[in-house]
Amino acid sequence: MGREHWKKIWVGSAGNMVEWFDWFVYASFATYFAGAFFPDGDDTAKLMNTAGIFAVGFFMRPVGGWLLGRVGDRKGRKAALTLTVTLMSASALLIAVAPTYSVAGYGGAAVLLLARLLQGLSVGGEYAASATYLTEASAPRHRGFASSFQYVSMTAGQVLGLGLLIVLQRTMSAEALHSWGWRIPFVIGALGAAVVFYLRRTMLETEVYEETAGDGVARGEQGTLKALWAHRREAFLVVALTMGGTVAYYTYTTYLTKYLSNSAGLPKQTATLVSFCALIVFACLQPLAGRLSDRIGRRPLLIAFALGSTLLTVPILAMLKHAGSFWPALGLSLLALLVVTGYTSINACVKAELFPTGIRALGVALPYAIANALFGGTAEYVALWFKDAGIESGFSWYVAGCAAVSLVVYLTMRETRDIDLGRVGAGDTDVPGRRRGGLPVS
Repeated sequence: MGREHWKKIWVGSAGNMVEWFDWFVYASFATYFAGAFFPDGDDTAKLMNTAGIFAVGFFMRPVGGWLLGRVGDRKGRKAALTLTVTLMSASALLIAVAPTYSVAGYGGAAVLLLARLLQGLSVGGEYAASATYLTEASAPRHRGFASSFQYVSMTAGQVLGLGLLIVLQRTMSAEALHSWGWRIPFVIGALGAAVVFYLRRTMLETEVYEETAGDGVARGEQGTLKALWAHRREAFLVVALTMGGTVAYYTYTTYLTKYLSNSAGLPKQTATLVSFCALIVFACLQPLAGRLSDRIGRRPLLIAFALGSTLLTVPILAMLKHAGSFWPALGLSLLALLVVTGYTSINACVKAELFPTGIRALGVALPYAIANALFGGTAEYVALWFKDAGIESGFSWYVAGCAAVSLVVYLTMRETRDIDLGRVGAGDTDVPGRRRGGLPVS
């Protein structure tokens, strides 16, 4: 890959990292600020309240996917990426200054809710804009490798959040963390987003967008719901192939720390360290799996993920509950994340490869955001609901069931690795190995 391609990947990934740092520190620090916004009650009830607000942010992601996906298709990937990081900076700042329950009653929770709504808007567009940008900015034979950096940067954002949590746990008292220390990461997130805003203002647009922005859709309909409806088969495919992956991803990333401390009984510091170490390895696996997909195709990795998640989720979560110490918990977490890598490393490019340029950002954004609102954003809340109902093991079967549904989709979908992004939806029937719409013939 040339220097120019690496520069585009770096700028896109740096912004994505800050976006997801802000998004994930909410989940990472929830155990410390849950009591600040809600009246006294048991710990699980407080976590359910904060998890509910976390889930609400996901329900704004379809709206953000629609609005910012439209911007990305009509104004360019650069414009959409700049707008998303602006919204994220504002939302992080709101959480940093939100008043507690003792000061403003439920007013503080209302500010927290507003901030999560803004974050939902931002991330709803960020995923598609960055997935599209990273896929289009890379050479055709390196798309899997390049797009894998989306989850490298997403995971890096979470690792930074967890790393900051570890530092604060070791340098501040528990009382200080519960009182005001939890605000520190949101201040850092707001400042980081301001820096990335400058970087994205100077980033380069992708050549694919500049050359084929109007291809695959009717004149003037770039980024519209009407154009997306013309590609509804691909849109429904994005929802279905996302279902199992997003539930598994949020189970073993955002929910893992809470599960280890709230269910397995590990100290909070140990649980945080397990997640931190596991996610570092997880991030390193993404480019390797992405490179592998460029050689053998996307479907084999997706199938391996879904099969592994269907068969291994129940025993992995059961053993994690009784891990008892750092090393067994880390080993099981790494096994789970190794399975999830089959999805995370390539899902961005698979979705981008389904749509023509004129509808690619919206085509990825809206159906992906819908799937995340229904499954990814609610995963933590569903897990806590099962625990509160006294049937915690039911959540394991829920995750496995979602993976099984996606497995059926992976087994029946077409391979997308060799698709020409500039020809998707062009309607060419004379291209060897292609049918109308640019998808390979089975």
